[in-house]
Amino acid sequence: MAQKPTSTGPSQRQQRVAELIRHALAEVLQRGDIQDPVLGSHVVTVPEVRMSPDLKLATAYVMPLGGQDEAPVIAALERNRKVLRHEVARRVNLKYAPELRFRRDETFDEAARIDRLLRDERVRRDLDETDHDTDH
Repeated sequence: MAQKPTSTGPSQRQQRVAELIRHALAEVLQRGDIQDPVLGSHVVTVPEVRMSPDLKLATAYVMPLGGQDEAPVIAALERNRKVLRHEVARRVNLKYAPELRFRRDETFDEAARIDRLLRDERVRRDLDETDHDTDH
């Protein structure tokens, strides 16, 4: 009997399917296949999609270009969830079309927070001290 892998991260298959779905969603949104005034007036990026282990749920992390009107864009994506699911299913050959869920991508906020921390005077002072210690 085969043992289950001990890693807690997504499997290679989950990652591969997530990337296929990410590309399909990005293509649908870029081409303007969805007839929605909110989606039509915004460029939406899909930096990441995460799949559930059974591949039946796809969580797409999205961000309108420039970070403007996040809530209306996510609401529009939720409103058009069935159409988006159908379009993704046409482009990605899977046994089951996954249910789509949309979340705000927070990686930009996290990157800005880390950048602010690195610019903090105390951190810069500590980094400068570390550089001087390694020079000797």
